[in-house]
Amino acid sequence: MSQELANREKRGAALWSVASAALLTGVKLVVGLMTGSLGILAEAIHSGLDLFAAGITYFAVLAAGKPADRNHLYGHGKIENLSALVETLLLLITCGWIFHESVERLFFKHVPVEASVWGFLVMALSIVVDIYRSRKLYAVARKHRSQALEADALHFSTDIWSSAVVILGLVGVTVAQGRPSLAFLEKTDAVAAFVVALVVLVVSLRLGVRSIGTLMDVAPAGVADKVRQAVEALPGVIDCHQIRVRRSGPQLFMDIHVHMEGGQSLRQAHELSDRIEQRIEQLLTDVDVTVHPEPFDEKESPP
Repeated sequence: MSQELANREKRGAALWSVASAALLTGVKLVVGLMTGSLGILAEAIHSGLDLFAAGITYFAVLAAGKPADRNHLYGHGKIENLSALVETLLLLITCGWIFHESVERLFFKHVPVEASVWGFLVMALSIVVDIYRSRKLYAVARKHRSQALEADALHFSTDIWSSAVVILGLVGVTVAQGRPSLAFLEKTDAVAAFVVALVVLVVSLRLGVRSIGTLMDVAPAGVADKVRQAVEALPGVIDCHQIRVRRSGPQLFMDIHVHMEGGQSLRQAHELSDRIEQRIEQLLTDVDVTVHPEPFDEKESPP
């Protein structure tokens, strides 16, 4: 598949995510204001930040697809990782507001909640849309190794569970309104909002750790060992060492040092380096490899 086609698929998935987030934000906000449900209003704000984050992801995917230039010799892939970090910060702010409101309603003030059929319908709609878009985003993210789309997919998959929690909260309110002896269940909506915030907090921290790790050039786990074993299995390679790997968006950049026989010609060393690069490209996808051939002195042991 050409790079342009891959970028087009990624843009299409990101744009569909923006449209879905806009629809859910509007519907949840209207129903939340109509019913007074903090759980639904919390979900509306959550979806509003989803919309903003999805927009950031869309523009990040656009920018990350640009080829390398004289000022960005490694391409623009880091923009995807930066957008995921911005999304994390937005979600943490949301968590703070929802925690505050839920505690207020649990212990300090009473806000009447109407558990109408509209509340149940909008949350059911949210679950259906989130299931579809998270699966679509995961499929495109895995296909093109897009961390920005993967972050969106992970985010929206947790929205499914938070929406289910809000529905449970509305059920509690309905039961409390029908049976005065169970009036304490009216607090279920605020408890549901608190649980939503906890879910968002966990996902945000996970996304943040991954984004910071990539921006700090943390090497992908296990890649160096896998490359070393594959390269050292090639004829003519004595050992492979000093492997450095960094990720930029979907692409890996790798530098490796290889000991080979020092008596061979420059052309032979170059041909072996080409075979090493081809072997790594078979092992990993979207990888840019630089091989540093080094003559091996038989008097010394390989490092």
